Amino acid sequence: RSMAVDAIMGADELYDVAKFRVKGSTAAAPIAQKESAAGEKVWLVPYSIKKPNFQQEDISSVEKFNTSYNYYIFSCSAPENAVGCPFVNKNGQVIGLMHSNGKVTAIDANYAKQLKVTGLTALDAALRETSIRTSLPDTEQDAITMMTLKKGQCTADEYAQYADEFIEKFPTSAFGYKEKSAYLTDKVEYDAAAKLMEECIKKAAAKDEAHSNYADLIYQKIAYKGDSTYTAWTLDKAIDEAQKAYAAKPQPVYKHQEAQINFLKGNYQKAYDMLMDLTKTPINSGELYFEAAQAKTQLKAPSKEIEVLLDSAVNVGNRTGIVGTYYLARAQFLAEQKEYRRAIADFNMYDSIARPVDPAFFYARYQCELKIRMWQQALIDIARTCYLAPQQPTYFAEWASLDLRVKRIDEGISAASHCIELAPEYADGYLLLGLLQKEKNMKAEALKNLQKAKELGDPRAEEYIKKMK
Repeated sequence: RSMAVDAIMGADELYDVAKFRVKGSTAAAPIAQKESAAGEKVWLVPYSIKKPNFQQEDISSVEKFNTSYNYYIFSCSAPENAVGCPFVNKNGQVIGLMHSNGKVTAIDANYAKQLKVTGLTALDAALRETSIRTSLPDTEQDAITMMTLKKGQCTADEYAQYADEFIEKFPTSAFGYKEKSAYLTDKVEYDAAAKLMEECIKKAAAKDEAHSNYADLIYQKIAYKGDSTYTAWTLDKAIDEAQKAYAAKPQPVYKHQEAQINFLKGNYQKAYDMLMDLTKTPINSGELYFEAAQAKTQLKAPSKEIEVLLDSAVNVGNRTGIVGTYYLARAQFLAEQKEYRRAIADFNMYDSIARPVDPAFFYARYQCELKIRMWQQALIDIARTCYLAPQQPTYFAEWASLDLRVKRIDEGISAASHCIELAPEYADGYLLLGLLQKEKNMKAEALKNLQKAKELGDPRAEEYIKKMK
């Protein structure tokens, strides 16, 4: 009879064996603990949808592999569909599984039995190709490692199966409950998620983790889903859970969590005060100063106060080795303050650390370079911006505009033409193309494109047309 496979519990590609768990129950065949010697008679139990015909064979020789396991060699032939079928001794005990490498052999059944998965099994390419779910390891930390790796490799429904297995294997660990509750929250099954987190709080050995995870679940739901229909989950409840986590185990990380929830709630002064208190604890980091700067921004504090906090974020971040984000934040702040040269220095530091590929980054630096007439650098950055966002017509319009400004007429015509190809109803493309053609004494073409810009509603086009006539 057939059975559905639940999960692979281990595999070895070299010896072509796998161990898996099935859904259902069946009597297990006993595995021989004593090896069979050369010359002994054993029986192959072949695959058959009817009653199988046992095939008696003599063992030609026995070799050892991996120190203590037996590799049985036979001089017989066997049908192809017998690969993986068991060889049994006279007592009906399985000695090995048939393996074919040009001749009939058998891999010690004890070797297959000892196969297991580890936290890094999720990276095994051979197992991933099977499309069969991998069983979780038997230790909690290895299981967490595997689930962390699996999260980006499987669907949400498949990941939920891992969460269920984790809860079954480690019922006193808070991790599995959080992962399954997050899945239920994504499915808008808030009641089920809430009940599971309450169960977690009752069963988890680390009560602080359970309460903190519940606080984070509520925080994430309110911050990123914005669904107000489930009224049982409020920011006040999230704060309460974070406070309970701290009461269970007074760790500053839980105070940080409470500060972040207060920020989301709009309690900016309270959040700021808590964050600054945390800078005097062992978890002092650039992140605390960065978040404090965000709170001060919401409080409409003087720009100098915000700048001091961002400076601290960069200084502390440099000591801890996590600093890129804070250079970027300070660059954006300085750009808003029209401190363009200082902003560019920070943008450059971020570029050297993070190697960004976001067109918005290069466009922001380009705008600063433009303000202080760093033409060459600005040309490089607007070109990068267009390369990274090839379907965005406004970036090509900017490129054409800068080319016009520095008298790169042919390059500008190319950029403006591409802008028009991307957005035939975008007036800026026609206006810039017309002005560039005017510089090249292409009067007829220039007038035609300026007229098109006018028809599309650009008020500047009329003045240029009058001047040309």
